[in-house]
Amino acid sequence: MEYITWFAPILPGKTEAWQSFAAEMAGARREEHERSRRRMGLHREVASLMSTPQGDFVALYHEADDLARMFRDFATSQDSHDVWFRDKMIEFHGLTPEMLEGPPPARLVLDYNEETWARQGAGRGEGRGGARTSDTE
Repeated sequence: MEYITWFAPILPGKTEAWQSFAAEMAGARREEHERSRRRMGLHREVASLMSTPQGDFVALYHEADDLARMFRDFATSQDSHDVWFRDKMIEFHGLTPEMLEGPPPARLVLDYNEETWARQGAGRGEGRGGARTSDTE
């Protein structure tokens, strides 16, 4: 299992519309959104609104079997929900599909897990970096 946390800016003046978009995914578009995420191999998606002096951001957590494939599939999918969602990514965040076709948009640098921390040698200067991680490694 791979996971990633990353942030996307919410463009000025778009926070209220972004909140409506998030509510729509959890409401009227819930089944479409679930079908889309299952098709891409996404097991978990968490989005949190974060307000800072520099503006509003969405803090994201994604968990999938293969993050690079998930982002690639999302960037190139012709499914009507995915096309709608990508249009919203451009509108609210300025993120284009091409920006998501490459490697995942962030790199894991620290992952504390009480069950695996000691086994992985983390905390002794031996921690791992990179997007791929697993509780069973």
